[in-house]
Amino acid sequence: MSIVKIKDKTFKTSITEREIRERVKAVAERISHDMEGKNPLLLGVLNGSFIFAADLMRELTIPCEISFVKLASYQGITSTGKVHEVLGINEDLTGRHIVIVEDIVDTGKTMKQMIESLGTRNPASVHVCTLFVKPDKLQEPIDIEYACFSIPNDFIVGYGLDYDQQGRNLKDIYTLLED
Repeated sequence: MSIVKIKDKTFKTSITEREIRERVKAVAERISHDMEGKNPLLLGVLNGSFIFAADLMRELTIPCEISFVKLASYQGITSTGKVHEVLGINEDLTGRHIVIVEDIVDTGKTMKQMIESLGTRNPASVHVCTLFVKPDKLQEPIDIEYACFSIPNDFIVGYGLDYDQQGRNLKDIYTLLED
């Protein structure tokens, strides 16, 4: 276990790169099976999911496409509760099978808004794939079909997730230590 300091906070290793890769591969196998013959569009939610989305796509064994949307709801280490779309979707989603690729689902508010927004664009289906879900913090009834990890309500960084834009480059996941 290692300790890292990012700005004014201290974090310890909680999930290793190896564990992450194993779970990503397992989820990719399930998606490949479930979406066979459908050419899904992976819709990565920036910034946090970019590493997960790339690794997930490389593990898929079916034809697929990828695009990104940028939403903002965090400031520092807490969610503001307000979701802002910063970079939108340009693709025609009519009749497409969409797999939203998210880094973390905690309250579910961002995901609920995104699913509702996508639903107005006539997709054939919308599925949720997340690296992490915090079941104890969920406030919305979201059907998360593909989750790599279910975690407690801790603040984490690494593998694309950040603390105030820092720590995304860490290969492992680190959990915030209480001060």
